[in-house]
Amino acid sequence: MGVHVGEAELKDILREAAGEDESVDLDGDVLDTDFADLGYDSLALLEAASIITRRYGIKLSDDELENITTPRQLLAHLQNALSAAV
Repeated sequence: MGVHVGEAELKDILREAAGEDESVDLDGDVLDTDFADLGYDSLALLEAASIITRRYGIKLSDDELENITTPRQLLAHLQNALSAAV
């Protein structure tokens, strides 16, 4: 049985990566909202990538992170990587 990352798990990762920043609001349908519009800068995304590597063993390259601009894209990338690892 493979590991699945869903929207709730992704939001947990993003909240953890944002730290205590109260301006980040992930409630509601934010999957297609740009990370910049959600208040995520490159450091927050690097932290999210680090959490993903620790939890799921998926390493995101700098190029991949630059091309992933929304939570939906990140979620799809994680699901594809987990499917390929099975």
